[in-house]
Parts: sequence; structure tokens; C-alpha cells
Amino acid sequence: MEKNTYSSMTSETTDTIAAVATAHGVGSIAIVRVSGPRALELAKKMTGRHFAPRTATLSSIYDTEQKLIDQGIVIYFKAPKSFTGEDIVEFQVHGGIVVANRILQTLTELGARLAEPGEFSKRAFLNEKLDLTEAEAIAKLIEAKSEDAAKILARQLKGELKSFVEDIREKLIRILAFVEVNIDYAEEDLPIDLHNQIKEQLMDIKKELQKVVESSIRRAGLIEGFKISIIGKPNAGKSSLLNALLNYERAIVSDIAGTTRDTIEESIKIGTHLVRFIDTAGIREAKDEIEKIGIDRSINAIEESDIVIAMFDASKPLDEEDRKIIELLNRYKDKKEIIAVLNKIDLDRKITDIAGFETISLSVKKDISPLVERLKNLLDSFSNTEEIILISNRQIEAVKRASKAIEESVGPLEMEELEIFAFHLNEAIKEIGSITRPMQSGELLDKMFGEFCLGK
Repeated sequence: MEKNTYSSMTSETTDTIAAVATAHGVGSIAIVRVSGPRALELAKKMTGRHFAPRTATLSSIYDTEQKLIDQGIVIYFKAPKSFTGEDIVEFQVHGGIVVANRILQTLTELGARLAEPGEFSKRAFLNEKLDLTEAEAIAKLIEAKSEDAAKILARQLKGELKSFVEDIREKLIRILAFVEVNIDYAEEDLPIDLHNQIKEQLMDIKKELQKVVESSIRRAGLIEGFKISIIGKPNAGKSSLLNALLNYERAIVSDIAGTTRDTIEESIKIGTHLVRFIDTAGIREAKDEIEKIGIDRSINAIEESDIVIAMFDASKPLDEEDRKIIELLNRYKDKKEIIAVLNKIDLDRKITDIAGFETISLSVKKDISPLVERLKNLLDSFSNTEEIILISNRQIEAVKRASKAIEESVGPLEMEELEIFAFHLNEAIKEIGSITRPMQSGELLDKMFGEFCLGK
């Protein structure tokens, strides 16, 4: 039976693993990384040299037939002072696919095996060189598409989330330790003021956790990129706006209603922010099944968006289709940032504002700078925070479960059923602790780290 501890997984770390740690393709430098008990031995066989730890050494590198592969820099990191906690050797050679692959092939011929995706990071985790928050931050930092993401991930890599988790965990353990002492004296009622103090502490922790979850969901776009949907009735100027933002004809523009039958998505940068714009099908009474599907997808796009731009044709009075869009906006006004854009103001104007919503007036075909500036300021406000941000669904769900366990502990506390209270509090401690070092099986850890890139 598999143990629910890390000790059952350590046997795999006796292997020596190797991988190319840089992206494939032409470049000035390629790095091949090898980690494990034979790393230094293999490096000596391929170079005929000895290496001092943490010293860059220029060396010729040979294959198993002693044919020269390349001349490059070799660096030895002695365990446990390395990324994985094991002996690591890095070969820094001339870039390109051929040289790096020949070194990798030679390493495998000498007894190393090819690393699985994320296996270097997994070993660092198992050897307690990283916790999961730091490992996840590394993986996402590699793929970061904006300055905001890089700043947040750098803070998490430095241990910001780890410190937050440890602080919450310590508070819960302190409460649990105190209450478990009183379980031995269950025949004596807890003083009412003590009961209220414990409940108050738990509610403060729960509020703190909820605040982190809400802030993380609201600012998820800082990590993954923000989504902005463009909605409106047919011919309001949605596709023209997308084309103006992109500076080329991405969407078909036509006077025929219903030209856009599906959502169209494109990414651009506004300031330092990566933004994915979604041009949706015109919202109206659908005339056929295909158009109905497009309109349903438009509504789904609003659900998934951080910001909604609602386009209105200011040259025409509000009609029934416009009112249905306003009704839809009212449904989301407390959940989404909504900007109403009055387009075509260069024509005879019939609309001056949309009651209850921030309104920007412009002509998409002439100048969209007022809207772009407003979007930049709005996106800047999202990133202007020093709050703790959870960067993955795994982290968010763990905090939600911890919060729920705390909430479920309050009833037994009030009834002075201390054993049940302790059970729920132990669940909360386990869930919050799982953010940094979960007690999971090797199979689940393989799945987590398997999402990382090769060589990391």
C-alpha cells in the first residue's frame, strides 16, 4: 500500500537525470543540466577534468568515442547547495539543437536518463529546497507575459505566500492546542468570554482568507492576462473597435446585421498589461440556430471577462435590443468593470449617456484614445496592490476549503463539542498547509510537476 508521505517517493531520486534547460532552436547559448549522484562522474568522463564547486571552467566536451562535441563552460554545484539539493552539473555550450542533443545523448549513453517535465523542480521540492508556492511561481515566471505577472511571481518566489500560509497555520495550531488541552476537562464548561475570544479569532482568520481569495480571483488577469469582452447589438461598431485596437482588419466589418457569428479573440498590450480582447456576436433575437449559439457564447464571454465594453450606436435612439443589453449589463454591474461606449458621435447624435454606467463618447473610425487611456488606468488600478495573491486554482481551492473548515468548526465550539471542533480545525490546518507542502501521493505530485517545462 502506498504511504501518504514523501518517503515513498525518494527511491526515484537515486537516478541521475539530464535535460536541455533552454528552449530549442538557434541561440547563442544552450544549457544542458544533469542532476543526481553520478552528475560529477559523468562530467569528468566527458571532459577529462576535475571541477571545483561553483567555478565556471572552460572545457572541451567529448562523446563516448572521445570525439569533440564542443568547447563550453562547465559548472559544478555540489550537494546540498544546489537547486535540486543533489549534485548538479551544467554544460553551457554553443546554441542550437545539434550540440545540446549530442551532449544529452552522451549523458544517456553513460547512464543518465532523460528527465521528465518538471523533475528538477520536483526533486528540489522533495529535498526541501523549494516549497510548492515557490515551485509554482518558478513555472509561471517562465511563462509570464507581463511585467505585473513577473513582479507578483517574484514576490511569491521570495516567500511572501509561504510566510502568509505559515502565519495562518500557526494561529490555527495555537487555537487548536489550547482547546485540546481543555478536552481533558470536558466536564468543566469553557468560560463564556474565552469561548467568544476563540470564535472572534476564528472569524478574523476566515475573513482574512476570504479577502485573499476574492482579491486573487479579481486580479487573476495579472497572471494569466486580462480578458475584455466587447458586446453590443449588431452594427454598433464592435468589430471596428477590435480592428482599430489591433491596427489591422482582423474582424469582418459590414452593414449586414449578424456578420460576426462567433467570438473573435486577439491579444494586445495596453501599457504594461497583456489583454485579450473578445469581439462577440451581436446580441439580439437570433434568426437561426448558428447565430443563437454565437449569442450564447457572447454571454459566456461576459462571464469570463474582467472588463466589459458595451458598444452603443449614438446616432440612433435606444431601441429594444439596446435595452436588453442594458438589462444584461445591470445583471453584471456589481461583478464586472463595465464601460459603455457611445460610438459614431461624428454623426447626428441621438444618445448622450447610458444611465448607471461610466460612458465614453467617441468615433471608432477616427479616435479611440479616450477608451485606451481609460482601460490603461483601470488595468493599472488592478495591479496597484501589495496584497497576497494566489496564483493557481490549486491554491485558491485549498484556501476555500480551509475557510469552510473554520466555518464548520464554529457550531461545535458553541455547543462545546470540543472533539468535533478539533476535527474541523485539524482539517483547516491540513488544507492551509497543503499550499506549501501537501501530504500527497507520488502520483499526484507527478501530475503537478508534470505541467512544468522540460529542464525545470
